[in-house]
Amino acid sequence: MNFTVVNHEISVNTINIIAVASSAVFIIGDTKTITSSSIFDTPPESLIVGPLVPIAPRG
Repeated sequence: MNFTVVNHEISVNTINIIAVASSAVFIIGDTKTITSSSIFDTPPESLIVGPLVPIAPRG
């Protein structure tokens, strides 16, 4: 696969973000490395784990 990127000048005036998904990346411009991390700020004793619900196979 050949992939060619041509960078030109970019100008961003306003950004309106309404919602963010649990795994979201929002980038303006170039990046060389993206590092993923997570933080779990709920105490373990408040986590309620219920029974697993099986996923129906696609047919």
